[in-house]
Amino acid sequence: MGGVPQLAAKIRIVNFLDHGENFEDAKDNKEVVRQYGLARERGKHIVVRAGDAIPIHGIQAVVVTAAGKAIDKPLAGAGQANPLCESYKPIAIDTGENAHSIGMRIAYGAFHVVDLADLYWNQEHDLACPVNKLGKVDVYMTTHHGKKTSGSPQMVWALAPRVAVMNNGPDTGGSVEAWQTIHESPGLIDLWQVHLASKNDAAHNVAEKFIANMAGGDKCEGNWIKIAAREDGSFSVTNSRNHFQKTYGKSQD
Repeated sequence: MGGVPQLAAKIRIVNFLDHGENFEDAKDNKEVVRQYGLARERGKHIVVRAGDAIPIHGIQAVVVTAAGKAIDKPLAGAGQANPLCESYKPIAIDTGENAHSIGMRIAYGAFHVVDLADLYWNQEHDLACPVNKLGKVDVYMTTHHGKKTSGSPQMVWALAPRVAVMNNGPDTGGSVEAWQTIHESPGLIDLWQVHLASKNDAAHNVAEKFIANMAGGDKCEGNWIKIAAREDGSFSVTNSRNHFQKTYGKSQD
C-alpha cells in the first residue's frame, strides 16, 4: 500500500486490487492503510482471492495466494510431485501482512513469470508441497526482497526459473541464504540484482554487470531492470545503469 497515494496523485488509477482486510498494525501501518483507503475511494475496489484471474488483455494473470490462502488445485501444466517436501521445515509463524500477500503467476503466450510479493516461508509451502501447484517458470521475481524468511528451496527449485531478479535494497533482503538457494536452483542461467547487497561478500553478489545500483542511500541512482517478454517464451533483460542486455531464447520445456 505504501507509495500508492503518491502514484495516484500522478496518474489516474481506475481499479484498486487487494486482498481485503488488513492483517497488520505494526509501526506506522495504520496510517499507511488510511492513506491508501483515501486513494482507493477515487477508483473501483476489487478484492481478489486465490484462483481469481485478473482481466488484463493479452496476458493471463492468476492469483495463486491471497489473504493467507493458496489455490486448491495445481495450475494447468503443474501438479508434479515435489521430492524436496520431505526435507521441509517450517519457521516461526508470521501473523502480519507478509503471510497474507497476493502472489501471482503471469503468462504471456509461452512466457511465464511468478511474483509472490512478500509471501512468507510457511505459506510458500502451500504452493509447493506436496505437489508443485505453479509449475516451472521463465522468470522468478524474488520473494520478500530475497530475505531469509522467504524463498524456500521447496518453492524456488520447484519453479526452476531460467532467470531470477532479486528486488533487494542495499541493506534489505538479498540474504546469503536466499541468494544461495537461487544460485543452486536447477536450470538457472542468471540472477540479476536491483542493488549490490552490501552485507554480503563478493561470492554472494552477482557480477557487476547484472546489478542495477551499486550504491545505496543518497547515492542510489534509482536504476531499473527491465524484462521484455515475447509470446514464444523468449525474453530479454536490460540493466539501465550500464545498458547491459541479455536475451534468453525459447524455453525447451
